[in-house]
Amino acid sequence: MRKTLFALTTAALLTSTTALAQNTTLPPGMLQFSVGYFDAFGDDEALDLRVEYRPDSVVFIENLKPFVGAEITSDASIWVGGGLLYDWNVANSWYITPSLGAGLYAQGSSDLDLDHVIEFRSQLEVSYEFQDQTRVGLSISHLSNADLGSHNPGTEVVSLSYSVPF
Repeated sequence: MRKTLFALTTAALLTSTTALAQNTTLPPGMLQFSVGYFDAFGDDEALDLRVEYRPDSVVFIENLKPFVGAEITSDASIWVGGGLLYDWNVANSWYITPSLGAGLYAQGSSDLDLDHVIEFRSQLEVSYEFQDQTRVGLSISHLSNADLGSHNPGTEVVSLSYSVPF
Protein backbone atom coordinates (compact mmCIF):
# COMPACT_ATOMS: atom_id res chain seq x y z
CA MET A 1 0.00 0.00 0.00
CA ARG A 2 2.77 2.41 0.97
CA LYS A 3 4.66 1.72 -2.27
CA THR A 4 1.50 2.25 -4.31
CA LEU A 5 0.75 5.60 -2.64
CA PHE A 6 4.35 6.71 -3.11
CA ALA A 7 4.33 5.67 -6.79
CA LEU A 8 1.06 7.51 -7.48
CA THR A 9 2.23 10.68 -5.76
CA THR A 10 5.60 10.58 -7.51
CA ALA A 11 3.97 10.04 -10.91
CA ALA A 12 1.69 13.03 -10.36
CA LEU A 13 4.56 15.28 -9.30
CA LEU A 14 6.80 14.26 -12.18
CA THR A 15 4.20 14.42 -14.89
CA SER A 16 4.96 17.34 -17.17
CA THR A 17 1.63 17.42 -18.95
CA THR A 18 -1.91 17.09 -17.73
CA ALA A 19 -4.91 15.60 -19.46
CA LEU A 20 -7.77 18.08 -19.66
CA ALA A 21 -11.20 16.55 -19.25
CA GLN A 22 -13.26 16.82 -22.42
CA ASN A 23 -16.44 18.91 -22.46
CA THR A 24 -15.71 20.28 -18.98
CA THR A 25 -15.42 23.89 -17.92
CA LEU A 26 -12.77 23.98 -15.26
CA PRO A 27 -12.89 26.43 -12.37
CA PRO A 28 -9.90 28.77 -12.10
CA GLY A 29 -6.79 27.71 -10.29
CA MET A 30 -6.88 28.50 -6.59
CA LEU A 31 -4.39 30.05 -4.21
CA GLN A 32 -5.18 28.92 -0.68
CA PHE A 33 -4.08 30.49 2.61
CA SER A 34 -4.62 28.56 5.84
CA VAL A 35 -4.10 29.06 9.53
CA GLY A 36 -4.26 26.06 11.79
CA TYR A 37 -3.39 24.17 14.93
CA PHE A 38 -0.36 21.85 14.52
CA ASP A 39 -0.37 18.63 16.63
CA ALA A 40 -4.00 19.41 17.45
CA PHE A 41 -4.54 16.19 19.42
CA GLY A 42 -1.07 15.95 20.98
CA ASP A 43 1.16 17.79 23.43
CA ASP A 44 3.39 19.78 21.06
CA GLU A 45 0.83 22.17 19.61
CA ALA A 46 1.87 25.16 17.54
CA LEU A 47 0.39 27.71 15.15
CA ASP A 48 0.43 26.36 11.57
CA LEU A 49 0.48 28.65 8.51
CA ARG A 50 0.08 27.25 5.01
CA VAL A 51 -0.07 28.41 1.41
CA GLU A 52 -1.03 26.15 -1.50
CA TYR A 53 -1.40 26.55 -5.22
CA ARG A 54 -4.02 24.40 -6.92
CA PRO A 55 -3.83 24.82 -10.73
CA ASP A 56 -6.89 24.60 -12.95
CA SER A 57 -5.67 21.43 -14.66
CA VAL A 58 -6.73 17.86 -14.02
CA VAL A 59 -4.62 14.71 -13.89
CA PHE A 60 -5.94 11.50 -15.47
CA ILE A 61 -9.61 11.91 -14.45
CA GLU A 62 -12.05 14.78 -14.02
CA ASN A 63 -11.67 16.72 -10.73
CA LEU A 64 -8.35 15.04 -9.82
CA LYS A 65 -5.90 17.93 -9.60
CA PRO A 66 -2.33 18.57 -8.51
CA PHE A 67 -1.32 20.88 -5.68
CA VAL A 68 1.94 22.30 -4.34
CA GLY A 69 2.31 23.94 -0.99
CA ALA A 70 4.34 24.92 2.02
CA GLU A 71 3.56 25.18 5.68
CA ILE A 72 5.47 26.53 8.63
CA THR A 73 4.69 26.39 12.33
CA SER A 74 5.40 28.81 15.15
CA ASP A 75 8.09 26.27 16.20
CA ALA A 76 9.77 26.73 12.77
CA SER A 77 8.79 23.24 11.59
CA ILE A 78 8.46 23.29 7.79
CA TRP A 79 6.75 20.98 5.27
CA VAL A 80 7.11 21.64 1.53
CA GLY A 81 5.52 19.30 -0.96
CA GLY A 82 2.81 18.47 -3.41
CA GLY A 83 0.39 15.82 -4.45
CA LEU A 84 -3.09 15.18 -5.74
CA LEU A 85 -6.52 16.30 -4.58
CA TYR A 86 -10.04 15.43 -5.68
CA ASP A 87 -12.27 18.53 -5.75
CA TRP A 88 -15.78 17.11 -5.33
CA ASN A 89 -18.75 19.49 -5.62
CA VAL A 90 -21.28 17.69 -3.39
CA ALA A 91 -24.11 20.24 -3.30
CA ASN A 92 -24.55 23.67 -4.89
CA SER A 93 -21.59 25.59 -3.44
CA TRP A 94 -20.27 22.92 -1.05
CA TYR A 95 -17.07 20.98 -1.77
CA ILE A 96 -15.37 18.00 -0.15
CA THR A 97 -11.71 17.77 -1.09
CA PRO A 98 -9.61 14.79 0.00
CA SER A 99 -5.91 15.00 -0.85
CA LEU A 100 -2.70 13.03 -0.55
CA GLY A 101 0.79 14.45 -0.92
CA ALA A 102 4.45 13.90 -0.16
CA GLY A 103 7.00 16.43 0.93
CA LEU A 104 10.15 17.31 2.77
CA TYR A 105 9.94 18.09 6.47
CA ALA A 106 12.24 19.94 8.89
CA GLN A 107 11.52 19.68 12.63
CA GLY A 108 12.54 23.19 13.60
CA SER A 109 12.48 23.78 17.37
CA SER A 110 9.45 21.56 17.98
CA ASP A 111 9.73 18.77 20.54
CA LEU A 112 7.72 16.56 18.16
CA ASP A 113 10.12 14.39 16.16
CA LEU A 114 8.33 12.92 13.12
CA ASP A 115 11.46 10.78 12.55
CA HIS A 116 12.04 11.28 8.82
CA VAL A 117 12.73 14.03 6.29
CA ILE A 118 10.03 12.60 3.99
CA GLU A 119 6.51 13.08 5.33
CA PHE A 120 3.23 12.21 3.65
CA ARG A 121 0.17 14.39 4.16
CA SER A 122 -3.39 13.15 3.89
CA GLN A 123 -6.15 15.70 4.27
CA LEU A 124 -9.91 16.05 4.21
CA GLU A 125 -11.32 19.52 3.56
CA VAL A 126 -14.91 20.81 3.53
CA SER A 127 -15.40 24.21 1.90
CA TYR A 128 -18.06 26.63 0.75
CA GLU A 129 -17.68 28.55 -2.51
CA PHE A 130 -19.08 32.08 -2.81
CA GLN A 131 -20.39 33.65 -6.04
CA ASP A 132 -17.02 35.31 -6.68
CA GLN A 133 -15.42 31.79 -6.58
CA THR A 134 -13.57 32.44 -3.31
CA ARG A 135 -13.87 29.64 -0.77
CA VAL A 136 -13.76 29.26 2.99
CA GLY A 137 -12.95 25.82 4.32
CA LEU A 138 -12.14 23.68 7.32
CA SER A 139 -9.70 20.79 7.06
CA ILE A 140 -7.99 18.12 9.08
CA SER A 141 -4.71 16.69 7.87
CA HIS A 142 -2.35 14.00 9.06
CA LEU A 143 1.42 14.06 8.58
CA SER A 144 3.12 10.67 8.66
CA ASN A 145 6.41 9.14 7.56
CA ALA A 146 4.53 5.95 6.53
CA ASP A 147 7.00 3.86 8.55
CA LEU A 148 10.05 5.15 6.66
CA GLY A 149 11.60 6.03 10.03
CA SER A 150 12.32 3.86 13.07
CA HIS A 151 9.05 5.09 14.58
CA ASN A 152 6.01 6.85 13.10
CA PRO A 153 4.40 9.22 15.59
CA GLY A 154 2.49 11.30 13.00
CA THR A 155 0.52 14.40 13.86
CA GLU A 156 -2.71 16.14 12.96
CA VAL A 157 -3.34 19.70 11.84
CA VAL A 158 -6.77 21.35 11.98
CA SER A 159 -6.97 24.39 9.66
CA LEU A 160 -9.25 27.17 8.52
CA SER A 161 -8.61 28.23 4.91
CA TYR A 162 -9.42 30.99 2.46
CA SER A 163 -9.01 30.31 -1.27
CA VAL A 164 -8.97 32.84 -4.08
CA PRO A 165 -9.09 32.26 -7.86
CA PHE A 166 -5.63 32.61 -9.33
